[in-house]
Amino acid sequence: MPWSNQNGGGGPWGGGSGGGGNNQGPWGQGPNRPRGGGGSGNGGPPDLEDIIRRGQDQLKNVMPGGINGGVVVIALLLVGVFWLMNAIYTVQPDERGVELRFGKPKQEVAMPGLHFHLWPLETVELVKITEQQQNIGRRSASSNAENSGLMLTGDQNIVNVQFSVLYSVTDPQSYLFNLEYPAETLQQVSESAMREVVGRRPAQDIFRDNRQAIAEGVKTTIQATMDAYGAGISINTVAIEDAAPPREVADAFDEVQRAEQDEDRFVEEANQYANQKLGLARGQSAQIREEAAAYKDRVVKEAEGEAARFLSIYEQYKVAPDVTRKRLFLETMEDVMKNSKKVIIDEKQGGQGVVPFLPLNELGRTTGQQAGGTQ
Repeated sequence: MPWSNQNGGGGPWGGGSGGGGNNQGPWGQGPNRPRGGGGSGNGGPPDLEDIIRRGQDQLKNVMPGGINGGVVVIALLLVGVFWLMNAIYTVQPDERGVELRFGKPKQEVAMPGLHFHLWPLETVELVKITEQQQNIGRRSASSNAENSGLMLTGDQNIVNVQFSVLYSVTDPQSYLFNLEYPAETLQQVSESAMREVVGRRPAQDIFRDNRQAIAEGVKTTIQATMDAYGAGISINTVAIEDAAPPREVADAFDEVQRAEQDEDRFVEEANQYANQKLGLARGQSAQIREEAAAYKDRVVKEAEGEAARFLSIYEQYKVAPDVTRKRLFLETMEDVMKNSKKVIIDEKQGGQGVVPFLPLNELGRTTGQQAGGTQ
């Protein structure tokens, strides 16, 4: 055949040994092969084991000790980062920190900011120092006791008191380590103090009359008890939010309240009536006293005037006793005789000029009878 391999060659393009190399075409090059051929040299897919082996060789050149040494270094770096994250802590502005070395607290208190400690030989406890609120007597998720606010008053009544305690932490070390459960202890102490104070007072005080005094008494008792425990807590305020009778006897208490209101109203009306009468009586008594004082002054003045007149007459009498005696006689007779019925006859005239048969006595009696009948 015309394309037979002469010289031991290949195809018609002289693919033999003398025709431009093995497996070459007529233009002196062989057919194109796939790029990135594997180690087999047959143009197949890349060998995965070869890639892994070359990666291991490069890693050996980079890290001393080979693969095992690199793993150790990475592990050490991870451990260092983890330890550094635990050794550095932040205290917020509303917090204080207490560091513990082998479980024993240090004297220093960590203030707000970034701090460092030797973890795990040292640990830190953070405490909030801002004002916190403890609600007592109300049903909540943390306290399912329905009767936690029921208390017995001094007059043997039952009231349901709901109040809150506002407190702040003043000594973080005492707060953390003197009491195992400071919040629960505060709640129990607050309930006990409220029961003690309410138990010494009537129900009317807790309902409306004297709540502020009760709250102050409870605050003092709680603070004294927590100080005795060394809790490191300062009680800021005790606020009584609600005080009501139990639901079972609420109607009876309402009736009592209405009766007390009616009593207050009646007492107020009685006081108004009493004040009115008392004011009138006081006015009358003042008038009588004024009249008595005026009468007294008038009588005293008249007596003083009579005494002064008598003294003046006496002085005149001492100067001219006969004249004064006669004047006194005449004035006295004038006063005595001026209101009497009288007929004066001059004896020197001998009774002349008088009608002899004139019935003077009968005339006087008739005039007196007419005057009596007219009355």
